[in-house]
Amino acid sequence: MIKQTKSTCCYCGVGCGVIIHSENDIIVDVKGDPDHPANFGRLCTKGATLHLTAKLDNRLLYPEMRLTRDAIRKRVSWDDSLDYLTEKFAQTIEKHGPDAVAFYISGQLLTEDYYVFNKLAKGLIGTNNVDTNSRLCMSSAVTGYKATLGADAPPACYEDIDHTDCLFIAGSNTVFAHPIIFRRIEDARTKNPNLKIIVVDPRRTDTAQAADLHLAILPGTDVALFNGMLHVMLWEGLLDMAYINAHTNGFAELKETIREYTPKMVADICGVKEADIITAAKWFGKGPSLSMYCQGLNQSIHGTDKNAALINLHLATGQIGKLGAGPLSLTGQPNAMGGREVGGMANLLSGHRDMDNAEHRAEVAKLWNVESVPETPGKTAVEMFDAIKDGSIKAIWIACTNPAHSMPDLNNVLLALNKAELVVVQDAFSNTDTCQYADILLPASTWGEKEGSVTNSERRITHVNPAVQPPAEARHDWEIMVDFAQRLEKRLATNRTLGLSKGATKTLFPYTSAEQIFNEHRETTRGRDLDITGLSYALLDEQGPQQWPFITGDVTGKARLYADGMFQKPDGRAQFVNVTYKGTADKTDARHPLHLLTGRLRDQWHGMSRTGSVAQLFNHAEEAVIHMSADDMTRRSIKHGDIVKVSNKRGSLVLPAQTSNEVKPSQTFIAMHWGSQFMHGLGVNALMPAAFDKTSKQPELKHTAIKIEKLELPWRMTVMRTIQDLSLLQKVRVLLTNFEYASCGLFGRATEHHAGMLVLRAAHKAAPEATLIAEIDAILGMTDDMPLLNYIDAKRGVSKRILVENNLSNNNPEVTGVRLVGETLASDWLKDIMTTGEFSPELRRWALAPLSLPPAGQRSRGKIVCNCLDVAENDITDTIQLGADLITLQNKLKCGTECGSCVPELKRLVLQHGIKIHTL
Repeated sequence: MIKQTKSTCCYCGVGCGVIIHSENDIIVDVKGDPDHPANFGRLCTKGATLHLTAKLDNRLLYPEMRLTRDAIRKRVSWDDSLDYLTEKFAQTIEKHGPDAVAFYISGQLLTEDYYVFNKLAKGLIGTNNVDTNSRLCMSSAVTGYKATLGADAPPACYEDIDHTDCLFIAGSNTVFAHPIIFRRIEDARTKNPNLKIIVVDPRRTDTAQAADLHLAILPGTDVALFNGMLHVMLWEGLLDMAYINAHTNGFAELKETIREYTPKMVADICGVKEADIITAAKWFGKGPSLSMYCQGLNQSIHGTDKNAALINLHLATGQIGKLGAGPLSLTGQPNAMGGREVGGMANLLSGHRDMDNAEHRAEVAKLWNVESVPETPGKTAVEMFDAIKDGSIKAIWIACTNPAHSMPDLNNVLLALNKAELVVVQDAFSNTDTCQYADILLPASTWGEKEGSVTNSERRITHVNPAVQPPAEARHDWEIMVDFAQRLEKRLATNRTLGLSKGATKTLFPYTSAEQIFNEHRETTRGRDLDITGLSYALLDEQGPQQWPFITGDVTGKARLYADGMFQKPDGRAQFVNVTYKGTADKTDARHPLHLLTGRLRDQWHGMSRTGSVAQLFNHAEEAVIHMSADDMTRRSIKHGDIVKVSNKRGSLVLPAQTSNEVKPSQTFIAMHWGSQFMHGLGVNALMPAAFDKTSKQPELKHTAIKIEKLELPWRMTVMRTIQDLSLLQKVRVLLTNFEYASCGLFGRATEHHAGMLVLRAAHKAAPEATLIAEIDAILGMTDDMPLLNYIDAKRGVSKRILVENNLSNNNPEVTGVRLVGETLASDWLKDIMTTGEFSPELRRWALAPLSLPPAGQRSRGKIVCNCLDVAENDITDTIQLGADLITLQNKLKCGTECGSCVPELKRLVLQHGIKIHTL
């Protein structure tokens, strides 16, 4: 009997509703929830494959512990692990003070999880050292909102997309990072021919290519652009002076600053045309204008200024609190908003209260029934790991996040983790980069198993319901923390250090359900800007997801804020922030002449602990590469596919170069997802500076300066193997460091019989020891006793093996393994053969030959564009060259008819390869 359970997607901050199908306590499928207002049933490639991640291959199932750093962790009981942790934390607090411990948590936790972590640190232990990976993605959006509007409250909503006439997207490749939002943008454009889309991005991304106007600014010059647009609006009479005078402060000072930002000056700074700056200003000033922005603005040492400068445009034109208008930050993680609501950061308290406000601290102390909460701000993400390295933080508890992949200046972070006296990692997955540094591993529940609430980018709260039970001994995050907190509470009380208020005898953590925690959190919001006292689990189940504020007595939440012109400032007036342009943390120079930018891929998410287990999510982008302009490659004698070394003073990476028309000359791009689980190297964040915004403390993860050198690595190897589960992937990963260049991932599509295809690529200066190749053969089951096609040329150092087995369903011969050493020309078309299952006598005859193209006039399929239906680029371009447009492609090949994530790329291919009609 199939059970259906309503939940949400656990990836980005769009907050898509999903319906989980489960049977016999196993998740078997997932569909979009047609009733959820965030997505109305749509899902992107990642969300549509969530059920494929609900397997135990990479799951952490039991607590593990080691008593010394050089020991091997062993399975222990929950009581043993938590008793040990209680004593270690208590001793550390007693000897070194509460600030000697810290908690680093995640925007992927549910609000209830976040709340308990926050109360444990600030209410029980007495430290504000609780920060989150949201510091890396959304903290500048927070400080930008607070500086201008007075509260961390996005004022617009998704519905505004349907009503805007100017959509201003800055620092976001929405097509890739928030695909379902872009589906809504496409719909709005179809319905509204007057809609103008402006995209601000150094790269010519799929989002930029879909724009009416692409402002390809130089990295980090956003403030100059926004000030220049405001300058134009001022002189063109596009400002709403009545609104400015009635509802804002500080415009006179800003006006003096922006007088200098002439279109000519801004064009020189930003590297764009004066005419385009003027056009953007006019379109925005006419309105209604909706802005959407993400990491391109946030991940900067001037992220607060960038956010504030953009919001200045809305305040100056009165484009806020109206239908189709306002600033709307696109949240990076599924519940970064919920974490901010409970004060789950080192400088915040529950209910959008500020740590540096004595009245706010007293309110929280009263709500929690403790004598006080600490007033000294805690260490934020970068500061926290620096403090671990210098020894002032002794013990770190990391939950549901992977700082050994996601933090900047990774080599420094790894030194810190190695130096820590105690590292606790609480996670659902056993294979993250951070797990290897854990002294204690605690197994947590994950998507499909949890109950609680999440808040998406438009302030909409959804009640998340569990579809299945957590596996083995995994427990809910809030449940783990309540158990630990109760033990620590007793231990600290014994030593008379517990800060409970007088007369308080009960535990601070009486919770036996997520709903109890939600109800307490709800009370902390009473009278605040995010008041949700009218909400309950029952109401959310009956009436569906709701936006805050939702006050007692309300029948619905508020879609738009500030419609009355009253802001969350003491005098009710918004504040213009007088900002000036300042450069990036890292500057290019003679030694490091290239800009390196980072961003997201369409089908992967964060450090890939979840998406990296689904074969088909690798089909669009198989491995880490560096994108370069053709000019830069020619100048360095680098060809498409050559292996290069990318380096700066913080670290280096070795990976293939790929020609791209998305980046300008002197600019490069590497996706942020790839780490040491999938390549020999730590990933792009090893190169990124730890410098951060002085207000938001958010680091500059989007840009650095690098040099590139071509490497001569004549020895090559490609290995491809159909695998039953992901255990072989784990075994192969440990071998990546044996090669100067190596990547390891998946490809193809999982079936009921296998988990897809493992793909290992490697290059080195010389052939490695034969024992290493033999070890790979043994791991992958391609030894001499198997049915192999073999070719060996010892003199040339060439060795090839092709494993041919009978298909389990039709008993036909099928290639299930390929190992090419010393010469790898046939890799691509042999991969196609493994994917399609076709292995004719003709193909068998030529399988071991040094051919870059298959025999009999065939060719490789090319990159997979439509992951949902496995439609490849060559089939698409062939159909386009026969006269097909987008609709014909969708009708004939069905690409772009499922999740729609590939539609922007299909449109681009139609423009690129469509028949050009010449007229006299």
